[in-house]
Amino acid sequence: MSSHVFDREKWVSLPVLDQLGNIGSEVGRSMNAIRRKDEAALDGAFRRGIDLIDASASVLPKYRRRELMSARELFLRSVELRQPDERLEAYFMQYAIAARAGR
Repeated sequence: MSSHVFDREKWVSLPVLDQLGNIGSEVGRSMNAIRRKDEAALDGAFRRGIDLIDASASVLPKYRRRELMSARELFLRSVELRQPDERLEAYFMQYAIAARAGR
């Protein structure tokens, strides 16, 4: 994990929809930073996103972990190439909407 600090115990106790919705926020911030060519913002959002993905993947069942790790690879590729991935943003946005609807 990177140097980003968060309460891992609290994180893994959140419902999966909330976890994925929050990951989506960091993915969205990363994609917006790529569009703005804001390297500092991209670095922070990317690191937070990867930290959160890794924390979630560590407690998910195998079938969910595989899906999340595929999304992680797409996220890495998008940031490496500095090309926003709108499909990835839409994928995570569905979780954010579902999490909000469940409240």
